[in-house]
Amino acid sequence: MKRASLLLIATVTLGFGKIPPSEQITPEQVQTLKEWSYSLALQAATWGGPLVTMYALRHNDAIGPKARAAPNSIWRMEDLSTPALSQEAGYVTPNVNVIYGFGFMDLRQEPIIIEAPNSEGRYYMVEVVDMWTNAFAYIGGKSTGYGGGKFALVGPDWEGDLPDGITRIDCPTPWVLVQPRVHIYVDGKIDLPGASKILNAIQPIGLSAFTGKPPPKVPQYNYPAPEPTSPNLPVSDLHYKDPLQFWTLLMEAMNENPPPEDQIIALLPLFQQLGIELGKPWDRSKLAPPVLEAMSEAAEKIGHMLANLPFGTLYHGAFLPPPSIGNPGTDYATRAVVARVGLTANTLYEAIYWMYVLDQNDKPLTGERRYSMTFKEALPCEPSGFWSITMYDVANNYTVPNPINRYMLGSDSPQIVKNADGSFTICIQHDRPSKDKESNWLPAPKGPFYLIMRAYAPTPTAIDVLAHPDSWPFPAAVPLK
Repeated sequence: MKRASLLLIATVTLGFGKIPPSEQITPEQVQTLKEWSYSLALQAATWGGPLVTMYALRHNDAIGPKARAAPNSIWRMEDLSTPALSQEAGYVTPNVNVIYGFGFMDLRQEPIIIEAPNSEGRYYMVEVVDMWTNAFAYIGGKSTGYGGGKFALVGPDWEGDLPDGITRIDCPTPWVLVQPRVHIYVDGKIDLPGASKILNAIQPIGLSAFTGKPPPKVPQYNYPAPEPTSPNLPVSDLHYKDPLQFWTLLMEAMNENPPPEDQIIALLPLFQQLGIELGKPWDRSKLAPPVLEAMSEAAEKIGHMLANLPFGTLYHGAFLPPPSIGNPGTDYATRAVVARVGLTANTLYEAIYWMYVLDQNDKPLTGERRYSMTFKEALPCEPSGFWSITMYDVANNYTVPNPINRYMLGSDSPQIVKNADGSFTICIQHDRPSKDKESNWLPAPKGPFYLIMRAYAPTPTAIDVLAHPDSWPFPAAVPLK
């Protein structure tokens, strides 16, 4: 056997990243090592990207120098997600039929009680998301209704008893995100004060304070700060000034919020060759240059790749998501794509989505062209629910500035002009249409865009559309001449 082959075997035995400094391998083997490491790093980044996104969102909203709300409190957006507010929150593809709250809960010391109000039937819910972006629990919405109550978010290692009358929610990670959404429309008109009243009534309180005991000492949060290439892009963009910071942040977040046991056993040994070992910081100095080059390249590309990866089932120019959306478990690709372009998407039981990226002729949607989209009927929702189709800019995943401040059309748009049979056609274009079409105009940016169709509190019939799109008159974006 040739000496180079023997050295490669030795390299495998010692770990691909740990090439003995006293030995030499051929240029071909160096290139092979880099290519193999790049492939492995792409899979590790796909798996770990959602965790890095949540780490960056926590820094942006709760811990960093411009934090909106300290841990165990909720930042409440004062208005619907305009482009400016979306950028401020760093939150991609927002729903503009609701106002949001964002609150990171640190459950390492004690449970956090969430007090939810009675909304008198108005739609609201509190999505509870672990640090791997799984929506594992809900308060309100279809899951628990709108009558209110008290719910305890309990961390993985806490042992103790809760007071009577509190519903326990066991959380898979020590940190979780609670994300309230409150419907802001009543009879087609924005009722921001009414929505804010409900949002403000959703209150977190530590168990100690709830039971009248002294609260635990507030911990120090000395986490490394993400350094993105641009502060104007969402946290899910995953582009850092030093691409290798992606891996540092991944290990920082993972060591605090470990993955499920089955992933620790089955996946982490594979990623050990990249220096990814649970309980240890990521140390670039221990990896060979070809491995570092590959990891840097993978981290540099992963955000763009996930934003452009075909997702779900393509039907009439729209990607219909797989049934695992919202709580994907081991469906890592779905989890990664959703975290990139639709962070904290809900489970199908609470809300359904699909994303239009192509027109009827399979051409990418762009403001350089004009389109029409005809709805023969609306998506069916429960009485408390609503549906909408919303415009987003491909460049930043935010809503689109426009002269009439309209970001969506749907059940909250009474100005929509309908045909005699109840159908209606919306006009999608950048420039202002003729007067007779303005009521049904959804303004587009000058360049590429995508559309998100949503239904909150969907009926079983609406949910079934995702699996059987032929069961409903599915509209397409038709380019106009």
